[in-house]
Amino acid sequence: MYLGENIKKLGFGLMRLPKIDEVIDIEQVKQMVDEFLAAGFTYFDTAWAYPGSEEAIRQALIERYPREKFQLATKNAAWINCKTREDAIAQFETSLERTGAGYFDFYLLHNLGEGRTKFFDDFDMWSFVQEKKTEGKIKHIGFSFHSTPEELEEILNKHPEAEFVQLQINYADWDNPAIQSRGVYEVARKHNKPVIIMEPVKGGMLANPPEAVANILKEAEPESSCASWAVRFAASLDGLITVLSGMSTIEQLRDNVSYMKDFYKLSIAQRAVIEEAREELAKIPIIPCTTCNYCAKVCPKEIGISGSFTAMNIYTMYGNLETAKQQENWLVNMHGRNPAGDCIKCGRCEKVCPQHIHIRDELVKVHNTFNS
Repeated sequence: MYLGENIKKLGFGLMRLPKIDEVIDIEQVKQMVDEFLAAGFTYFDTAWAYPGSEEAIRQALIERYPREKFQLATKNAAWINCKTREDAIAQFETSLERTGAGYFDFYLLHNLGEGRTKFFDDFDMWSFVQEKKTEGKIKHIGFSFHSTPEELEEILNKHPEAEFVQLQINYADWDNPAIQSRGVYEVARKHNKPVIIMEPVKGGMLANPPEAVANILKEAEPESSCASWAVRFAASLDGLITVLSGMSTIEQLRDNVSYMKDFYKLSIAQRAVIEEAREELAKIPIIPCTTCNYCAKVCPKEIGISGSFTAMNIYTMYGNLETAKQQENWLVNMHGRNPAGDCIKCGRCEKVCPQHIHIRDELVKVHNTFNS
């Protein structure tokens, strides 16, 4: 038996809960929880950093069902406003208080990768979670991750005590050099770490993909939603604990439950449809940035070039300006880089770009698109 063998392959992601006037709609969340559990699903995923989520799941789930009837996961973000180890540990205690869960079935060090990993090492959070596991406050320890296969390899070599990893995997990002879903999945499999999949629908974008992609999926299965293809692709991978879907409405939940209640892995023919959809996505003219970041090393203005291009590509492919702007904020501003508009057109970046991208021209397009 491996970790998660008895958990059904759909998890309820609690980051994007339904709201009424910016306040989480607890009554709708209760209805969603009831239908989710009634269908035989048991895994719920929240985080200290999701505003209102831990309190909402206390009211909708924990205060209404026996504790042994579900698994609850939450996360520790030691890189957010933590100056000391005590600050990071306080997040765990806050999560216990907010949820009233008594213990967490899965506790994750949240969003390792790049400069965020060092906070967990500096504060020795690995030892802390092991202590809490010994006390019975945590059943299983792991981490979520957004970075390269090479960095995941380094972390798993250094911390074999991690029992599982949570990775961004979807068919659009499977071979995307900016995300490298296939690469990180293969590293996790190499280390025999069970995987929890996040972003199988790419933040909702694969629920409404470009028309040419949607046509391929609808022609193959007129009765199936585009989102179902994305979730089923992820759930068909081996070695999974579960696939998280961030559900914001009862309709989304019912759609997910309808095809995951009696889930079967994609057939050879269905996998061919996904491959055709992926090939169609690849035809969309995006900036051919591979995020090698050679440009970042020579930019005198420290512009977040690759992050800007990733955000612009999201807008080009899916037409969702709000999501693209959120990505720009995360990949540029939150990573300490400067925006595209700060470019002084010195051209140093273009001299080192292996892809021969006209970076200065593309940065102008990014600035005009996101600041119009």
